[in-house]
Amino acid sequence: MSLNKVILIGNVGRDPEVRYFDSGAAVANFPLATSERGYTLANGTVVPERTEWHNVVVRRDLVPFVEKWVKKGSGLYVEGKIRTRNYDDQAGVKRYVTEIHADRVEFYSTGTAPANREGATNTGTTMTSQPGGQPQTAQPATGYQQPASGQPDTPLESNSADDLPF
Repeated sequence: MSLNKVILIGNVGRDPEVRYFDSGAAVANFPLATSERGYTLANGTVVPERTEWHNVVVRRDLVPFVEKWVKKGSGLYVEGKIRTRNYDDQAGVKRYVTEIHADRVEFYSTGTAPANREGATNTGTTMTSQPGGQPQTAQPATGYQQPASGQPDTPLESNSADDLPF
């Protein structure tokens, strides 16, 4: 038995590059940065923050979502498979590339309010997209649950009057 699954939470390093082919297929590529915090050991040795860059490849039904909504600086949750390919460069040297082929892409927020493409700020609602589906609004990230009926919002937990959504 084997499993090839990658889960990354990080920030987009540049706007996605989208390419369309004659067959109508499309592919989007963008770099995603993940970071490990720096720390100090008990003996005083400082271990600096470490950032890894991942090449993310998006195909099929996820491309329109990525093209419309994802931009440099976006916080993303990416789920997919790791793949390595090789090619010969112009000098004839064999090069290897490791890529993350995304099966799922979601916005991920740590409480900040990044601006979207239209310049509005994120109000805590997360947009998600999976293969075969249109982008859909997920549960708000503010600690409130959207009721199925027309009832008012129900707080999951409330510490003060400042937690009210209005």
